[in-house]
Amino acid sequence: MTKKTRTILFVLLVILFLVLAPLITFYSWGYRFDWESKKITATGAFYFKVLPKSSQIYLNGKLAKKTDFFFGSAYLENLLPKKYQIKIQKDGFHPWEKSLEIKEREITRLENIVLFTQSPNFTFLTKNVLDFFVSPDQKKIVLKEIDGKNWSLKLFEPGQNIKSQLIKDKDIAKTEVDLISLEFSPDSKEISLKVIVGEETIEYSLNLEKTPPILVKKKNMTIPDNVLTYQADNNGNIYYLDNQGYVFKADQSFLPLAKINDAPFKAKQETEYKINVLPDNLLLLQETKTPYLFNPAAKSFEKFSDSIKGLKVSPDNKKFAYFSDSEIWVYFLKDQTGQPLKKAGEKIFLSRFSEKINELFWLNDNYLVFNTGDKIKIAETDDRDKINTVDLTDFPGPKIYWSNISKKLFILSDNSFYSSSNLLP
Repeated sequence: MTKKTRTILFVLLVILFLVLAPLITFYSWGYRFDWESKKITATGAFYFKVLPKSSQIYLNGKLAKKTDFFFGSAYLENLLPKKYQIKIQKDGFHPWEKSLEIKEREITRLENIVLFTQSPNFTFLTKNVLDFFVSPDQKKIVLKEIDGKNWSLKLFEPGQNIKSQLIKDKDIAKTEVDLISLEFSPDSKEISLKVIVGEETIEYSLNLEKTPPILVKKKNMTIPDNVLTYQADNNGNIYYLDNQGYVFKADQSFLPLAKINDAPFKAKQETEYKINVLPDNLLLLQETKTPYLFNPAAKSFEKFSDSIKGLKVSPDNKKFAYFSDSEIWVYFLKDQTGQPLKKAGEKIFLSRFSEKINELFWLNDNYLVFNTGDKIKIAETDDRDKINTVDLTDFPGPKIYWSNISKKLFILSDNSFYSSSNLLP
């Protein structure tokens, strides 16, 4: 090989090195050539965590990866910055879909995806049930069963699948007895009953720790004349609204311990009020169906929404879902630091339905289960792109309850009582 040839080869290799070295370096740094924009651009990534595990992830209609068997996670890197149509699926489960954007040098995280079974199992538990009531610790369910014109209360323990007799209406009086309300004590050891016998309203307590349970007639609580409504918290304190528009924290005898609001709420006579005690003693005051949320900075109640039918606090106590007859919203009590980022005080609209929403519960911190008409549905709370909602099952006129302890959905339909298998894979 001549000196000239060696020189030419050397120059060519140097040029090749000078061309390829930056390209290899840029490639290792996550840069790619975008043929659409005709330029080199930094890439991004998706991180997924999905239940059930070993689910298939499709990007723009093409299988990209399966989530791993051990953690249900998957990492897709070196993606050009643009929108991707994502579909996650597994045989026997409802698919999950969103259209999300990848940004340069950023990881778009989707860590709370759940695929729900298309064929949930429901077990028949018992019949002739008119209503049911769940204890605060979710370990006890009181069933109101009917037998002709008579009723009885029975204790059902889901963990052990045991049903036992509590009382019958004839244990209270031989004449007709109407059960008006049933409430558990905060420690779940006692229930309070309000009944009507003839023209008299009577309250009883039933100690569930005794065998057999002991029914005791309660002394009427003396409620001050100026109290429009009150609510106890889990610590035995009472919050009440007086007729001057002030809310007080008080003890069990309504002795005021602290005044909550400086600016009086314009309370109206002969109007229904309700106080909801939220995490960190945040208060929501309802005037009929119009809610007013307490603003600690201004020490006043401010209108929160036009109308709500009910609200439920998430298991992590960081947000609550509230709903009207047709809409579901989520309000953030604390900052959400994981994606999607949310600030305390922010609220998001989830969905609107043509049929009336009856009941709603948190399935976990990121999913809601509720019923509209005869349909029982599950919806996510990640509002990036569309809200994934699935029709879980149908029951005629159901009353539902989701237990975060047993991870089962309880359903009362046509006087029959059912429980689901665990809905979370």
